[in-house]
Amino acid sequence: MSETESMQYTDDLDFEVPEHAGRTVLRLWQTMGRQRLRLVIVAVSVVFYTLLSVAAPVYSAKIVDLLFGEVQAAVSGERVFRVTWEHGGREILFLLFIYTVTGILYTFQSFLMAGFAERLSLELRTRISRKLNRLPLSFYDGHRPGEVLSRATNDLDKMSEVLQTGLLKLFTAAGMVVGSLVMMFWFHAGLTLIFLFFTVLSMISTKIFAGKTLQCAARRQQAVSRVTGQVEESYSGRTVIRAFNREEKSAADMREAVEELADASRRADFMMNAVNPFIRLVNRLGQAVIAVLAGKLLLDGTLSVGVFQAFFQYVYQASEPLTEAAYMLNSLQSSIASVERIFRLLDEEEIKKDPADAINCSGVEGRVEFRHVRFGYSPDRLLMEDISFTAEPGQKIAVVGSTGAGKTTLINLLMRFYEVDGGQILLDGRDTSRMTYAGLREHFGMVLQDTWLFDGTIAENIAYGRPDASMEDIIRAAKAARADFFIRTLPDGYDTRLSGDGETLSAGQRQLLTIARVMLCDPAVLILDEATSSVDTRTEMEISGAMDRLMKGRTSFVIAHRLSTIVDADLILVMQNGGIIEQGSHRELLRAGGAYAGLYNSQFA
Repeated sequence: MSETESMQYTDDLDFEVPEHAGRTVLRLWQTMGRQRLRLVIVAVSVVFYTLLSVAAPVYSAKIVDLLFGEVQAAVSGERVFRVTWEHGGREILFLLFIYTVTGILYTFQSFLMAGFAERLSLELRTRISRKLNRLPLSFYDGHRPGEVLSRATNDLDKMSEVLQTGLLKLFTAAGMVVGSLVMMFWFHAGLTLIFLFFTVLSMISTKIFAGKTLQCAARRQQAVSRVTGQVEESYSGRTVIRAFNREEKSAADMREAVEELADASRRADFMMNAVNPFIRLVNRLGQAVIAVLAGKLLLDGTLSVGVFQAFFQYVYQASEPLTEAAYMLNSLQSSIASVERIFRLLDEEEIKKDPADAINCSGVEGRVEFRHVRFGYSPDRLLMEDISFTAEPGQKIAVVGSTGAGKTTLINLLMRFYEVDGGQILLDGRDTSRMTYAGLREHFGMVLQDTWLFDGTIAENIAYGRPDASMEDIIRAAKAARADFFIRTLPDGYDTRLSGDGETLSAGQRQLLTIARVMLCDPAVLILDEATSSVDTRTEMEISGAMDRLMKGRTSFVIAHRLSTIVDADLILVMQNGGIIEQGSHRELLRAGGAYAGLYNSQFA
């Protein structure tokens, strides 16, 4: 085994086993579509490449024997040694032609495999991108962001890399090993059996070393993770560490983690550096034994000089693919496992399709009604059992309650981010489940507590919901949201480019931009989830004034923790454990002396 291959054994620690390899490969073949033709062409190219590669040593044996005969004749004084077109030149040129064609074929098939892998990766990446837009929020609730991103990045990259190199190597290796062994047996069966004995010994040794090395490398990876986590914890929590005088304890924990990493690295490095000399020793020992025996056969006249050198060419052509076989098979196995995870993502249950007989959503006034709505994140655990209320056009509806009471869930149901398990949600008397998603949501505007800005200019971010908006409309919305002043203080004004979720702006400025985004859309129904929680008191007062103008004549749902911001609401819904336990105006709920009154008095005691 070469040094590069042995290093790859230890670098790729994720040799995973697919659950249904055959089914996954068959589905991948069906997914290839027109790309299957490229794979067929590669297979045909590999056949010709293998035939020429196997034929070259045989033909070189003929040339070497011819030249050796000329050398012997020159030594005996029969004639002067020279290479002419009739004596060797033609054969050498033809051998050069064979090697040139094999080089062209290998380049050609490598180019085709690269294109095949990248096109297939593009197809799957496109499918994943479309799939992510069709998945319900419940999917994202049950999966970590890194896990989803890994499917579209790491798994696809691994698949593409293995298809480009590993699959091509496997094709060529199979042909080269079979062809070379056939020719070696044809030349001399005894020498071939000796070669196979040392090859099997080398592969067994490699497997043993690889298993030990992977264990050591896995331990080192765990130690690296611990050190990384310790560094992150020490950096992120540096203020708390200093505030509680825990610097020495933090340093001791870091020292312990680093010492563990040093010990694990020492063991892993020893195993990685020990495997190469041992495997090389086994291979060289086998070649030495073959060379001695072949040399005797050469002296006895059983082998010619040309056959002697051709046999060693076949030894090299067969030994290299055999030593690579284990790594290539492991890589392909890991790649199939990656493809299996990709298909698992593509098979996830999607949101319901738009109804074929969708009702018209135009001319919405903003009357919202929840009629005996039931909902649960899982069928056996209901969160809401009987939610009913009505919001008339232009009313301000406040939703209050403790964390986990179901406030955000109520809004998600209104936007059809989740489907209800029972009952109806009506918009202007029309069942929202019979509307298209786009038709429903174009009448809603949301300002969330967590701002989200996209990579682009400030003007593009404001116009995100209305890409065709004019610059005058964008500026008008920014002024209404009290964002125009700070935008004009930026170096490029509305053309200032944002990246990384607008990290160069303050939290309040980012919130102002999201408010301007909603103002520009001019929706019939507004949803405000603590929209002013990230701004200072003065800015909050300015935004509140703009919000009052924006909400005038529109139905508004306001999720609030600070009750002072919703005392003017037309209807206040008090939620607890997924249910509405009280509803009414501010004065009515205070007079009732229930949960709302207790919550209000606790804030203003």
